Amino acid sequence: MTTTKKVALHVLCWLLWIGYIGLGLYLDHTRQYFVVLTFTLLLAKIAEFYLGYLWVFPRYLRRNKLLQLLLGVAGIMATFIAFRYLLEQVLVPATLGFRNYTSDTSASHYIIDNLYWGTSYIVLSAAAWGIQNAFRRERENQLLIQEKTQTELAFLKTQINPHFLYNTLNYIYSEAYLISEQLAEAVLRLSDLMRYMLHESPDGKVELQKEVEYLENYLTLHRLRFEDKFFVEFAQLGHLNGQRLASLMLIPFVENALKHGILNQPSQPVTIRLVLPNPQLLQFEVRNHINQHQKDHTTGIGLANLRRRLALLYPDRHQLTVHNDGLVHHTQLTLELE
Repeated sequence: MTTTKKVALHVLCWLLWIGYIGLGLYLDHTRQYFVVLTFTLLLAKIAEFYLGYLWVFPRYLRRNKLLQLLLGVAGIMATFIAFRYLLEQVLVPATLGFRNYTSDTSASHYIIDNLYWGTSYIVLSAAAWGIQNAFRRERENQLLIQEKTQTELAFLKTQINPHFLYNTLNYIYSEAYLISEQLAEAVLRLSDLMRYMLHESPDGKVELQKEVEYLENYLTLHRLRFEDKFFVEFAQLGHLNGQRLASLMLIPFVENALKHGILNQPSQPVTIRLVLPNPQLLQFEVRNHINQHQKDHTTGIGLANLRRRLALLYPDRHQLTVHNDGLVHHTQLTLELE
């Protein structure tokens, strides 16, 4: 559902609810002051609802966010109480000459009474967001199943027998070693790359250590190819202790940098940083100066596919930022690991 349709649906629901309340007040021949105070209360509840629906629950209703969730709910309640006070004890008396609570009402009584009136719409906003999130997850699961099926079909169409591939590469390696150790090293690295790409796991995930080794082999092949005209710096900080992530998740960043970046300038190297601030958090950063003489100016489908994979496999567990000012391309990925 598009954003416009969502907004229209919300507006329609609130109009129907307001109409229902208004009809009840009209049929009951309610006095003016009660009508006004009914709608000021409703306005405060609507504000309270969207604070929870759009801000607190999407951010904090998840694992390891209990403290932030409680603080957020408390903030919603405080906002509701303050907003209702502004409407009914300040604006209405100034414009219409009456108020909801008497002037001698104590602060404790006012707060306790509004805790009762404000609780229902906090629960309602949590329920509304939870239902919407459940439907979203279901749609994402269906899309993930479809994409997995399409990927498997594409793989079957192009599948090469791994044993044939490894045996052929081993043969080429043995022959190449007699001619050039450097050529043999390139074949060996290529064999490691192909073995990793053909590796399968039940959940499609691999150890982070294996992903790092793949990156190192990939960079080694390029160094062998360009020799002393290849300036790429790869730094790793933090301990690899069996963390797992979806396979081939990091390589698109590096491929994009090597394709569009300047590789032969020691003063402008491509920089790659993999940092583990803690065992469950990965920060991956790639920065390259853009090659202005690159004939192929397309960005390819690598990053676009990667965004889709992240949205499906790591919903609410990643942050990807891409900055391009025409001179430097800079990508940063923060990912919660398992």
